[in-house]
Amino acid sequence: MSKHKHTRREFLGRVSMGCASLGVTSLFSGITNMGLINAAAAANRPFIRPQNSYKALVCIMLQGGNDSFNMLVPNETAAYNEYATVRGGLAIPQNDLLGINPTNTSGQTYGLHPSMPQLQGLFEAGNAAFVANVGALVEPTSLADFAAQTANTPLSLFSHLDQRIHWQTSVPQDANSLGWAGRLADILYTNNNNQDISMNISLNGVNVFQRGNIIKEYAISAQDTGSVLLNGASNNSFYQTLKRQTLDNLLDQTYNNILETAYSNTISDSNGNAFAFSSAIASGTPITTAFADDELSQKLLMVAKTIAARDILDVSYQTFFVEVGGWDTHDSLLDDHTELLGELDAAIGSFNAAMAELGVGNDVIGFTMSDFGRKLASNGDGADHAWGGNAIVFGNAVDGQKIYGQYPSLYLDNPLDIGGGRLIPTTSCDEYFAELALWFGASSSDLDQIFPNINNFWTPTPTGGPLGFLV
Repeated sequence: MSKHKHTRREFLGRVSMGCASLGVTSLFSGITNMGLINAAAAANRPFIRPQNSYKALVCIMLQGGNDSFNMLVPNETAAYNEYATVRGGLAIPQNDLLGINPTNTSGQTYGLHPSMPQLQGLFEAGNAAFVANVGALVEPTSLADFAAQTANTPLSLFSHLDQRIHWQTSVPQDANSLGWAGRLADILYTNNNNQDISMNISLNGVNVFQRGNIIKEYAISAQDTGSVLLNGASNNSFYQTLKRQTLDNLLDQTYNNILETAYSNTISDSNGNAFAFSSAIASGTPITTAFADDELSQKLLMVAKTIAARDILDVSYQTFFVEVGGWDTHDSLLDDHTELLGELDAAIGSFNAAMAELGVGNDVIGFTMSDFGRKLASNGDGADHAWGGNAIVFGNAVDGQKIYGQYPSLYLDNPLDIGGGRLIPTTSCDEYFAELALWFGASSSDLDQIFPNINNFWTPTPTGGPLGFLV
């Protein structure tokens, strides 16, 4: 990776964090009775903690819009030819695809981008799956309804910030919603014995995904022992204690600007719990699995270290939010996407190996989100914003070697194409995320509080999930 690209990637990541923070003003203005319902549910929810139980959800946000139809590609001759025709110079040569053998696609064959051998191995071993053509939806939407403008569609379709927030809230008709992991934690947080450290751990500071009415994210970094502290506030000398007390006094002020308040609260909590968290990470089970030096790998290594310290932290349930930028491939798509998918593949491979090393392979689920998929038609050297795309879910509890949902036809002007290969999703984020929430510990009766649109796509039942990819 060249120095120039690395610098650009880091810059995009910093911009992403800033843009995500901009959504906080709308987010807080939208606190409604849903939060009170969640609080009541948490207060009255009976729970018996199984001995030595643990569950974690690890969200990997691919910021910018993953060109996921070059990640998971049809490999049967006729379907591949349709793909190659619409993609033109962006098509991956068929002979370069890494073959996979899904067990539920009625003879249709698929291949992975050649930079993803780790994911190929996980998929073939039954520990990874794909959710096909998934995206933010308010209700099932047809091409005819979209063309007639009678469909209730997500706000600001094709906008990076809005669509990224829709994935984090799963309420795409409302710009003011809290995050679905926040609403999930509002209901389940009392399952953790230790209430000093949030159930929701963020490697990317303030985010919408993990912010609930009761629970907000606990921000850590990928460096050292993870704690977020001001420089020079890391020991207990008289001077540093005074420095921290001064910081605490500043953070106790009430800010008029809601964004400053959100940031202040997040840093305040991180500062207040930093020493206990640092001690737990330092004392946790050492991880010997090798991780690469890129941003995503190092963030997932810190997630692994936090999971290794779960008993010291005295927690049974955690969510993690990890974001990595650079996926807005309007140009140089083939080169940049190869690099990005290679880093994602290596990071997933190392993280999965670390979970096996810690003995929690059955207890941790990783999954990807992205702003949207990208247009199938090339703009010359890249692809522009679209809608539906393919997502990855991995972990031993995944009913893997399968593609869930409906993998679409990829020819132009097909029944899902709203123009240029922008595909209407056939699986909603609600179905994808409800499966994860049920595995994590939510009950079917909780789902309409966590996902207000779920009944538009699936009627919750006491047994089973909407897609069936978790066992």
